Amino acid sequence: MNRITVVPAKGRAVPDPETGELLPAEGRDVPDDTYWRRRLLDGDVVTPTPTAKEATTK
Repeated sequence: MNRITVVPAKGRAVPDPETGELLPAEGRDVPDDTYWRRRLLDGDVVTPTPTAKEATTK
């Protein structure tokens, strides 16, 4: 299964069904499934944007 990287949106605490804990503030890779797609659509999580340094090193 594909995976995506997500971080909680500012001011949000998002349960992670895979670990049974809250999604850490630094985010993590999660399954690209309906649960996480719904969290993205609801604005509970966001996908991190690469910093300028990360973008130039790839």
